[in-house]
Amino acid sequence: MKGFKEIKKFATIDIGSNAIRLLISNVIFRENFNPEATKNALVRVPIRLGQDAFTLGLISDENISRLIDTMFSFKLLMKVHKVEKHLAYATSALRSSSNGIKVIRDVEYKTGISIKIIDAKKEGALITKDKLFNYKNNLNTYCFIDVGGGSTELTIFKNGKILKSNSFKIGGVRLINNLVTKKTWNSFEEWIKNNIKNFKNIRVIGLGGNINKIFKISGLKLGTPLTLKKLNSTISKVDKMSYIDKTLKLKLNPDRVDVIVPAGKIYQFLLNCSEINQIEVPKIGLADGMVSELLNKL
Repeated sequence: MKGFKEIKKFATIDIGSNAIRLLISNVIFRENFNPEATKNALVRVPIRLGQDAFTLGLISDENISRLIDTMFSFKLLMKVHKVEKHLAYATSALRSSSNGIKVIRDVEYKTGISIKIIDAKKEGALITKDKLFNYKNNLNTYCFIDVGGGSTELTIFKNGKILKSNSFKIGGVRLINNLVTKKTWNSFEEWIKNNIKNFKNIRVIGLGGNINKIFKISGLKLGTPLTLKKLNSTISKVDKMSYIDKTLKLKLNPDRVDVIVPAGKIYQFLLNCSEINQIEVPKIGLADGMVSELLNKL
């Protein structure tokens, strides 16, 4: 590799409402080039913090203990991988918890890993940082939709700048607990119609574990847009399957089985309201945006 200097390892930890992810990246340094990151390993732990946060208003002692154990395991993994820098962000579940600040203090005290609870604006901004959308002379207008367990972030992005963004308390875990009001759905619809429909030829980018799984189930090749028709038929297919079939035939994790269809319907809602007939699924997420943030700090 021309001008190659060294490879270091960085890690990002995304503490979401449905699961916690550790992404370890190889960071390649070359002379006269900006550092570039490639994926080395990804570990996902299904601790549904949102179930506590959205129904009880706080994180339970049991899940605090599981979170601490998870952070210990991530710390060991980072050690054996010889990770030099890391970043840990928490989103909707800990944002919504009355004891969120106490939880991250307990984690840092017991594991040494510092966690920052980020607001929805920051969360939305991170997903735009991937190199897929930040190359020179990119004149495309994008609408990113990132559906999590507790919230959905919408971000309109062009020429390296965020033009519009908003966050709505609509997510897979909230939906299965009947915690999304009609007023919230109406606000979501109104924002879509007042903003997204103002842009011509806007490209919708779907982010999040559920849309990635739906795309995989659809059988399309990576890089092929997922049409609304194909999205509808895939969600309908999954919805009709039994719990066992979803687990065995589709190889869904147990914590994914109950949220994949409700989450999928949020993507359907966006496409229907905006009258856009396809969504692109590049298989990136918050943790990838966090890697870009680490690189920008070098």
